[in-house]
Amino acid sequence: MTSQGGVILSEAKDLPFLGFGVGLRTKHYGYILKNEPPIDWFEVISENYMVPGGRPLFVLDQIKERYPVVMHGVSLSIGSTDPLNKVYLKNLKSLAERVQPQWISDHLCWTGTGGHNAHDLLPLPYNEEALDHVVRRVKMVQDFLERPLLLENVSSYLQFTHSTMTEWEFLSSVAREADCFILLDINNIYVSAVNHSFDPQEYLHAVPVDRVKQYHLAGHSDKGTHLLDTHDHPIKPEVWGLYKQAIRRFGPVSTLVEWDDHIPPFPKLFEVAKKAKKMYLTFNEAPARTISQDDTATPLEIHQSA
Repeated sequence: MTSQGGVILSEAKDLPFLGFGVGLRTKHYGYILKNEPPIDWFEVISENYMVPGGRPLFVLDQIKERYPVVMHGVSLSIGSTDPLNKVYLKNLKSLAERVQPQWISDHLCWTGTGGHNAHDLLPLPYNEEALDHVVRRVKMVQDFLERPLLLENVSSYLQFTHSTMTEWEFLSSVAREADCFILLDINNIYVSAVNHSFDPQEYLHAVPVDRVKQYHLAGHSDKGTHLLDTHDHPIKPEVWGLYKQAIRRFGPVSTLVEWDDHIPPFPKLFEVAKKAKKMYLTFNEAPARTISQDDTATPLEIHQSA
């Protein structure tokens, strides 16, 4: 199977189950390098490492020798009406060639127009015109990167009167028509469900099972009139409940805990990933590709041998 431009995506159907990981943050660099915690994998923010040198790349070079790594971006702006940023894509591809990530992901959104960056993940109108636009651009990106792309649903605080379909219908159609995959952010589903008064379970049950390859779990803030996706609180019980339902529907999907502000010490963050694993094990057998405290091989070696 090939995409429109000839990128071979057949192997992408078998994107591996990595287990339960956390986002790699600078605050934890020293702890991770010193203690080599037995966590399954790390996700890195791509833009933080798209530079010619410096300590972040120095650390990442060591991390990728021991752990599976996934690259997650915030600046692709796949829904923008601006042309795709070729310089950004070249730098992203160059980083991928260096890191050899398990996959690359970004957001189903736009981040600016007319050359101006809003520095935010803005929602799209969900209609046929936007769908055709996004599908065409996803195919172009996958062809250029020669890798499959995972797109994440964003949290939102407004809706467009031009929308003719639901967010989950739009997300599912993009995945099918562009032949890409989905990073399903469970917290974002819950936040948007409360803000826009839809049923989060309807969202979960509408997304195609074979397209979901990763979850995000995170905390949010209750602003009284709306929920805000802040990644600075523990994961709320309602989000854990939705994650439990996702486990039942989608089976083994790589799970990542995000925490971007008021970041706790690494051992506390690791405990959250362990909680996700424990919840997974209440519905499934022990995953073959996760590790235990007794393993002597590195997480990357365990993953490669599975």
